[in-house]
Parts: sequence; structure tokens; C-alpha cells
Amino acid sequence: MKTALIIRHVPYEGVAGYRAPIEAAGYDVDRIDVADPAFASLDLREPDLLIMMGGPMGVYEQEQHPWIRCQMRRLAMRLEADRPTLGVCFGAQMMAAALGAEVYPGPRKEVGFHPVHVHAKDSPLRHIEGVPVLHWHGDTFTRPEGVELLAASHVYDHQAFRRGRNILALQFHAEMGMDPRFDAWIAQWPESVVEAGGTEADLRAAHAELGPKAVAAGRAMIAEWLEGVG
Repeated sequence: MKTALIIRHVPYEGVAGYRAPIEAAGYDVDRIDVADPAFASLDLREPDLLIMMGGPMGVYEQEQHPWIRCQMRRLAMRLEADRPTLGVCFGAQMMAAALGAEVYPGPRKEVGFHPVHVHAKDSPLRHIEGVPVLHWHGDTFTRPEGVELLAASHVYDHQAFRRGRNILALQFHAEMGMDPRFDAWIAQWPESVVEAGGTEADLRAAHAELGPKAVAAGRAMIAEWLEGVG
């Protein structure tokens, strides 16, 4: 059976809705936290599929989080080998940095449900065209050399990119919308909701109304992408 490894940077950011299409594609899914002592010696080139999820830290905060530098070095080796890799939010920023881009704090928080504009209509992102999905970040990145930008939002131009058929990075959270860990996100970062101009009540209402459709679209997107990796 094919192997998939999820790298979890904080306990409340898991693969959520993406687990179903990953398992349906025939992957045996395992997970490791960056706090696990075994993480430092793990060869990230080994899994057939690597999934890196989000986190509140910035790629540039390597003094506070020494594992970031270690992970980046091994991630760069995996990307150089063109091994199937999916990054979400902080995971996408890690991929951008490993490909030579700059990751930096953006001018404003992007938190809430709204759609992205999909540039590549033939890409798996076609499934989320016009579908409000969850955004929750304040960092952004320059365009890595040699990648195709796939989507933008009204807040940030760089919402997704791919390189070939095996490398996919997503700034937004189409995996979230039916996961109880959403409550932990609000509890952990209530100030982010306010900084983005929203309220906790409105965000909870949007999650209840829009979450299931967002997850369904996100699952279809990941399922199509996995059909093409090799």
C-alpha cells in the first residue's frame, strides 16, 4: 500500500476533510508531530505522499522554532526529487520558502469564508471555483521560481501554486468546515478574527452555513490532484 505522512505543526491543525480522498486513493495514512523526537531524523523523501498542515508560526521564526530550519532542509530535498507533496497554509509557505521564495507578514489578516479566483481552469482547483472556503493567515510569499500560480483572493494574490503534477501548495483551508477543531482555532486566535474585521459570531455562522460545501469541494479537488500524481 502507498504511504502518506501528515506533518502536524500544532495539535489543532490536522488533515481534517482531506483524509477521506487521501485514503480513498489507496494511501495508508500516518502522522507525526514536529514535537516528536523522531521527527528530527525522519527522511522526508520516503513517504509516497507528504502532507504538511498549518500552524500559527512564521517560516521566518526559526530562532523560536529550530525545527523549521531542519524541516526546510529536508523538504527542499524532497521537492528537488519531485516527490508528491501537498502543503496547506503554513505548509504551503514552507514549500514556497524551500523553493527559494520569501515568506513575510502581509499587510492584513485574511480570516473568514470567501472564494478564490482560479486562474488555471484545467487544474484540480476548478472544483472550488466560486465556493467560499476558509482563510486564516497573516503571512504571504513571493512567487517561487518555476511554479504556476493557480489562484488569488481579493486579499492576497498568491493563494495556490503547483509545479508539475506532484507539487501542490494551498494557502487556504478547504479541508476545514466540518471539523470540531474549528472551535480550537477560534479559542486560540480570537484576535485574528477581530483584526480581519469580523466577529466570532459571524464566523461561526459562516462555518455552519458554508463549511460542508467547502469541504465537499476541497475533497473533490484533492481527489483529482491525487489521480494525477506519480
